[in-house]
Amino acid sequence: MRSSETRIPGKASAAPRSSGVDTNSRATPERGFLVGIDYRRRAPRTSPGKVAKGSLTGAQAARDSAATVPGGSTTPNIPQFSAEESLGELRALALSAGAEVAGEFLQHRDKPDPATLIGKGKLAEIAGAAASVSADLLLFDHDLTASQQRNIEKVVNIRVIDRTQLILDIFARHARTREGQLQVELAQLEYMLPRLGGRGIEMSQLGGGIGTRGPGETQLETDRRKIYRRIRHVKEQIENVRRIRAQQRQRRESVPVATVALVGYTNAGKSTLFNALTQAAVLESPKMFATLDPTIRAVTLPSKRKALLSDTVGFIRNLPHTLVSAFRATLEEVQRAALILQVSDASSPLSAEQDAQVDKVLKELEVEGKPRLRVMNKIDLLPPKQRDSLRDDAHRVHVSAMKAIGMTTLLDRIDQLLSDDAIHRIRLRVPQKEGKTLAMLEARARIYSRAYKDGLVELEAEVPESVVRRVKEWVVG
Repeated sequence: MRSSETRIPGKASAAPRSSGVDTNSRATPERGFLVGIDYRRRAPRTSPGKVAKGSLTGAQAARDSAATVPGGSTTPNIPQFSAEESLGELRALALSAGAEVAGEFLQHRDKPDPATLIGKGKLAEIAGAAASVSADLLLFDHDLTASQQRNIEKVVNIRVIDRTQLILDIFARHARTREGQLQVELAQLEYMLPRLGGRGIEMSQLGGGIGTRGPGETQLETDRRKIYRRIRHVKEQIENVRRIRAQQRQRRESVPVATVALVGYTNAGKSTLFNALTQAAVLESPKMFATLDPTIRAVTLPSKRKALLSDTVGFIRNLPHTLVSAFRATLEEVQRAALILQVSDASSPLSAEQDAQVDKVLKELEVEGKPRLRVMNKIDLLPPKQRDSLRDDAHRVHVSAMKAIGMTTLLDRIDQLLSDDAIHRIRLRVPQKEGKTLAMLEARARIYSRAYKDGLVELEAEVPESVVRRVKEWVVG
């Protein structure tokens, strides 16, 4: 059984040009026609761990690795991305890439067509629909093989982009630092390599002279050799970046300051939370993958301890493996963090599904066992009755980074969970003439009582271990 739905907003007018499209790089945005496919109709009900091959919903990843919470328990009944919701995510990705959505096509199939993914008949129908709205490119919510991409392009006569290629393009658009650009380039090269396709002997480099005439090295082989050479060069540069990062990390770790890493699904509000906690000015944007380049800032905890907060790239369902591999230099900040803040969009009906996708990437990074605190963000978008019913617990805090709700509770919980530079409650008698020491205690300790007697200042305070070592000669009791 097959069915399909075609949606063309306003025929040729498409989506409004003011709907969040970045037009800085092009005078006129490219018009994209979205294609989604749902293969779930004949998924075996007796095996909840699998769905039909090629599913666009990403639900198989959620079920294969059910969301885990600290303590090893699993979250049952994780909601799945429907085909419509998956297509909606593709729409958001297209807008983030600077495209204008000219139309959408959603087809339900029993199984994928090996040659064109959706079948020749539907492909001809899509070609007509895309031409009627003057689409510049076709965006598939699916990964295409090289042969499928070529077969589709022959019919539609416009560029064809699959989901991975679209995400790579967004990463390339948003990378600002040299490190980020290198990592994106490596991912693009590794994606491109298996998709090189020669056109046969007409691409050969012909030799000259007796005994040298013949096909010689084909253009395909030449291109592959050039890409391999470039990949080696980029990997060497990224290795230099990793070495520099390791040196910086060693310097940071020589001082007892813990690192807290923010992770979460793309557009969960990580950068907004980062700014709310650190008073930084990291770019906040509703677009997907607005943050690519890692940023680290200091934050002062209620105990007066310092911690380093690291903002990282957002995750997404079916995150291309080439991106995870290429961004390992950046994601090492997550691997070395003392605490992971997993930020979720509490207002999203797919929050549990998105968390499951984040859990999957964290497992791939081998950090699923690290201390973790769930931060449910955007509670200001919830109905008042639902917001009033929320309760924090040992592993979950509810906040609104945009409205600065719950920030004090979050900082307290971070303070409790960090074991680096442990806090000690002590009593001290410090001579009044030790002004520098008293000023340091004022700045770095939580003082509960203070009394002046015989030229001494008697204090009871909670003090980090690094400070205790510096004032141990005045510790009493």
